[in-house]
Amino acid sequence: MKKKKYSMESKMARQYMCLVLPGIIIFTIGLIIPLILAIRYSLTNWDGMSAEKTFVGFQNYIDLMKDSDFWNAWWFTIKFTIGNTIIQNVVALLFAVALDSGIKAQKIYRTVFFIPCLISAVIVGFVWLKMFSNVLPAFNDLLGTNINFLLFGKKETVLSGLLIANNWQWIGYWMLIYLAGLQSVPAELYEAAKVDGAGPVKRFFNVTIPMLAPSITICVVGITTGSLKVYDLLVSSTKGGPGRASTSMIYQTYTTAINGRQYGYGCAMSVTLVIVLLLVAFVQVKGLRSKEVQA
Repeated sequence: MKKKKYSMESKMARQYMCLVLPGIIIFTIGLIIPLILAIRYSLTNWDGMSAEKTFVGFQNYIDLMKDSDFWNAWWFTIKFTIGNTIIQNVVALLFAVALDSGIKAQKIYRTVFFIPCLISAVIVGFVWLKMFSNVLPAFNDLLGTNINFLLFGKKETVLSGLLIANNWQWIGYWMLIYLAGLQSVPAELYEAAKVDGAGPVKRFFNVTIPMLAPSITICVVGITTGSLKVYDLLVSSTKGGPGRASTSMIYQTYTTAINGRQYGYGCAMSVTLVIVLLLVAFVQVKGLRSKEVQA
């Protein structure tokens, strides 16, 4: 019996390994190896083209600390990330609560809200560039108003325009995650809260929010890490402008490494971004998971 048991376990282990192995190979080739190479190249002054790669140690990282463009890119990325994380979480949750309340044509609303996230971010950038430059200004002529819709054209308003475009694309996606979480909350909890005299607001904060803790973790971490990596939207809408007002960290890394032919310096930027992404994700998951346990 023991031999049969061991043989069955080893057979299942081999089957599991066969299923996991393709993913491990893809993960290693697509992420681990490029990351190791990026760390290696970040210690050189390689231009990305020549065969010569002179070792410079940590000089690239020292230069980064003095690079104003690097810090400006980080400042924009942080503002964009904070804005997205707050707006998308709040609005997506409110939409999910509204749809979960039993309104008519719920499936239609779900579909309408979800469709934008199926569109490429590059296309979204083009769409909102046309909206801000051609479509919306036309309403000024119709209504006789003088509202400035050219949000991508000014340093003071470009962040707002990008937040509008990005939130339009992704709110529906996170709304569905919150909606799935809401539909898994036992109705008995709401009934018990009603019996205890809790109104709609108290039920929302004392029942809904704690039970949505796993969904909140997924959404906060997903939105934050996604916002820190913004690139596609900028390529088709602002190209990092006006000036450098909407240059994100990845956009700055690309222009430095490819256009500026400073591949080693660009790799140093990408390594710092990876470190920040890992730290932010770790802190958020650690903090939010503790709330899940309490809930």
